[in-house]
Amino acid sequence: MISSAKKNKVVVAGVGMVPFSKPGASETYDVMGSQATKMALKDCGLDYRMVKQAYVGYVFGDSTSGQRALYHVGMSGIPIINVNNNCSTGSTALYLARQAIETGVTDCVIALGFEQMRPGALGDIYTDRPSPFGEFDKNCQELVGNSDIPLALRYFGGAGKSHMEKYGTDMYDFAKIRAKASRHASKNPLALFKKELSESEVLESPVMWPGVMTRLMACPPTCGGAAAILVSEDFAERNNIDLSVKIISQSMTTDYESTFTENDMMQLVGYDMSKEAARNVCEDSGVDVKDIDVVELHDCFAQNELITYEALGLCEEGEAQKFISDGDNTYGGKFVTNPSGGLLSKGHPLGATGLAQCFELTQQLRGKAGERQVEDARTALQHNLGLGGACVATIYQSD
Repeated sequence: MISSAKKNKVVVAGVGMVPFSKPGASETYDVMGSQATKMALKDCGLDYRMVKQAYVGYVFGDSTSGQRALYHVGMSGIPIINVNNNCSTGSTALYLARQAIETGVTDCVIALGFEQMRPGALGDIYTDRPSPFGEFDKNCQELVGNSDIPLALRYFGGAGKSHMEKYGTDMYDFAKIRAKASRHASKNPLALFKKELSESEVLESPVMWPGVMTRLMACPPTCGGAAAILVSEDFAERNNIDLSVKIISQSMTTDYESTFTENDMMQLVGYDMSKEAARNVCEDSGVDVKDIDVVELHDCFAQNELITYEALGLCEEGEAQKFISDGDNTYGGKFVTNPSGGLLSKGHPLGATGLAQCFELTQQLRGKAGERQVEDARTALQHNLGLGGACVATIYQSD
């Protein structure tokens, strides 16, 4: 860590995002990536030749896919670093870009994320070698079994089931989260699903795990791209760039021993990673969680959104049910969570997700989120989680 006195301020200069779509209905990954990049450059009025480095995130794709996407924008010889960190890939690219600006390595960096996904549940690609999920899968099997259920559903459904057993949470709580996501997404032109859903429609959708999860409580495979241009404050001033939105703190955590020692599915899906990442950014920035206005969190499943309320400190442990019932997770409540519609409705193209969250929060803090605008939003929290594992928490603030 460098001392705070030597840190450069990090400005979110420009953001871009293509509309998310179903597998088979999108452009190819390189086109989506180049389009998002051009949008971010246009947003801040910069030429690609002014960018000094690029960090490009994707999970499903061959090496140097980042170069393929960015070469459509320009071939200026800059370092292009390809990044893969499961579902937190986009925020990992953002983390590296922020770090390069903050430490003074350079003054203008792009973070880009994209994903061209296939239909269906996620699975291993390389079956001729040990899986990085070996220990996780073993623990999951011991804790919940149900090997006939797709793995991601077992993980996050198991975490939801753990919360149900500890605190009396029920399926209706998860349905409320999913319905809330649909209401928010109905006002987001870039979201994959814009149809509003009722709690009853969520509960009546096909059952994936009896008593635990229906299909509409899970996010769909999605294709998309998103990008952010980060610059130093000096660079922004020299180039007449809007300085209003800054990253004031960011933390990445990986798994703790508790992931395996607690014998709890909530821990296995990264509860402590989320808790510590949030604690780190609040301590580092001096921001009290109560002062956060808007949150984009990793709702790959409604179950994960619920347990993340508690992990991030939006409510006390065991109080998520009341938090939801009181409407404290939406407009008019304590925290507007996932105004974009979140992963559940906006979609979850793995490499792009973290940067799509950045896009939404930047627009919120600029006051340019249209019908989704959170009134007087000044401080925002982003949470992006990947099993295996990594979690990135980011606090943004506007002047």
